[in-house]
Amino acid sequence: MIDPAVSLRTACRAALIATPAVTALVQPDQIRTGSTRPDGLPCVIFATPQLIHLGRAAGGFYASSVALDLHLWALEDGADTAQQIGHAVALALWDQPDAADIQIDEYQRPSFAFMRDPDPERAYCHGIGTVEAVCRWRV
Repeated sequence: MIDPAVSLRTACRAALIATPAVTALVQPDQIRTGSTRPDGLPCVIFATPQLIHLGRAAGGFYASSVALDLHLWALEDGADTAQQIGHAVALALWDQPDAADIQIDEYQRPSFAFMRDPDPERAYCHGIGTVEAVCRWRV
């Protein structure tokens, strides 16, 4: 395993791609990790996670808190596309995703905030969602 944040992000991305309501709004190749500025619209971009190591746990596990920020980008077209994407993403991640190499002990459903891009040259709507989990993992 690389680290628990990568494992959680991979599981969340897989859950989004497996959800038809999400992929009806966002192409699977536009659900990705990377820069928070879009290169294709609409998109869901997983930003660099926050990882707080909590310590050791029973059974040789380590415990960490992971916070993933998801940036949703869409053209501001009057149809509230970013909010529709956010709703589909929230439902896709309503329950904790299946993760192959971590145990999720606590899971917080995503919360979102939406705003228009501050650059007046761009007619983008931007939403930021956060998913949080406490994970146990082994080296």
